[in-house]
Amino acid sequence: MKPTGQIFMERTRYEHVSVSDQFMQVPAPPLEKPYPVEGKFIDLPPPGDLSVPPLDLRRAIEGRRSVRHYSRDPLSIEELAYLLWCTQGIVHVQEPYYTFRNVPSAGGRHSFETYILANRIEGLEPGIYRYLAFSNRLLVIGAGPDLADRTMAACLGQAFVRASAATFMWSSVIYRMAWRYAERAYRLVHLDAGHVCQNLYLAATQLGCGTCAMGAFDDQQMADLLGIDGIDEFVIYCAAVGKLDRE
Repeated sequence: MKPTGQIFMERTRYEHVSVSDQFMQVPAPPLEKPYPVEGKFIDLPPPGDLSVPPLDLRRAIEGRRSVRHYSRDPLSIEELAYLLWCTQGIVHVQEPYYTFRNVPSAGGRHSFETYILANRIEGLEPGIYRYLAFSNRLLVIGAGPDLADRTMAACLGQAFVRASAATFMWSSVIYRMAWRYAERAYRLVHLDAGHVCQNLYLAATQLGCGTCAMGAFDDQQMADLLGIDGIDEFVIYCAAVGKLDRE
């Protein structure tokens, strides 16, 4: 029997891909997952108001490392807003077909939703939040310090998740990409995840932070943690961020 990965690569070749719903003139899905209007929201500082120290691009690239040890210093809400803007900030919207953001995405479809485990963010209660990129706000998903332990457990016990100031969790609403690319979408969202996380590494360096990306997590535990089904929307990548420990 062929390995599962080999089967996946073969079955997502273009000669096996179905005709897309876009080609069949099915209306495009929303560019952002709906959210409850009665939810609890936190406004983030506008991108134009954010000020960060300059950083030479070559120095940032050559100095990029995965960092798993952080100080106890918190991130400010402005610093969190900057990281969110760099990783999923919207530059232009062309409803209902695509958005231009600060990271590339196949066809501009941007299938990701961003969830944040906030451990030490000034002005935020510990808990899990969802970034609403179109309105530059956070939506409270769940509150309480126990969520750090649950997130760490979902990340297969990686202790630096609990020690981080924040941990980013990116999910893919797969039909947002599959509407245009059918089964090929499952390849493309993994490429998109790499673009997003690299921006996080570089932007975090500007703020004196370290980052560590994670592909090791329990898919169902992650889905349960975020209240998603794990099929039509599933976690694709995670990354912990914290201020560097200078000692």
